[in-house]
Amino acid sequence: MKRSKSALQGYLLIAPLMIGCILFYAIPFVLVVQYSLSTGSGGASSFVGLINYQDVTSNGMFTLAFGNTMRFLAVGLPLIMVLAYLIALLMQKQAGKHKLLKSVFLFPYIMPVVGAVILVELLFHETGLVSGFCQALNLPVTDWLGGPAAFGVVVLLYLWKNTGYSVILLLAGLVTIPEEQYAAADLDGASSWQKFYYITTPQMWYSVFFALIFSLINAFKCFREIFLIGGTHPNENIYMLQHFLNNSFENLNYAKLSVASILLLIVVLAAFAVFYGFVRKKEAFRA
Repeated sequence: MKRSKSALQGYLLIAPLMIGCILFYAIPFVLVVQYSLSTGSGGASSFVGLINYQDVTSNGMFTLAFGNTMRFLAVGLPLIMVLAYLIALLMQKQAGKHKLLKSVFLFPYIMPVVGAVILVELLFHETGLVSGFCQALNLPVTDWLGGPAAFGVVVLLYLWKNTGYSVILLLAGLVTIPEEQYAAADLDGASSWQKFYYITTPQMWYSVFFALIFSLINAFKCFREIFLIGGTHPNENIYMLQHFLNNSFENLNYAKLSVASILLLIVVLAAFAVFYGFVRKKEAFRA
């Protein structure tokens, strides 16, 4: 009887959260799936199967947005992980002495989106500081935000804003590695590379995994900055999936919006499965 009462109390405690998840996540997701397989809206909608998916995947703007998004992830994720890992390794032995520095690392992450965009405009506008510096050195000046260079500017903005957060996540994993293991390796005459490969790396896979997942999430959040920089229809080099979703929503094209949302979800889940499978495989090998 006491156990049943405790279970009931537990269900009552999680009931508000579960009701919220059902109302604001589960039901909307079911509706999105329904819209992606239908044409029209409301009672006038009719089932069309995968025709909407064929239309969207053959759409030139979707192809451009999907390609740019995948290119952004392919460039940004490896760069942010390598850069964050190197910084975390440099701070590993003196992590407790760098509390102020860790706060500085988090400053770009918590900086308001508008502030980050103003900084980009100040640096990379046609009359900005970077263009002025190039003119002073007689270097060619390009349209940093309206041409092909815009992609590189967006990647730099993503790295500047999110690298510090990844450093904190990786540093939290590094400080849990026992110093005795490094001391024992020193007695055996191990080099720095051997300590990194045989001690640090095997114990950091889950920390790297979590940092990678958060970096993936933050990569999609970078659309806010891109939207403020380039508007609804930016340069084709920075036209992302979120632009396609936003424009479909503005045009009330729910079928196209739903299909693109589900395809984006599939990409995220596939990336998560690949990352997690790789980490599990490494951990199983270590065990």
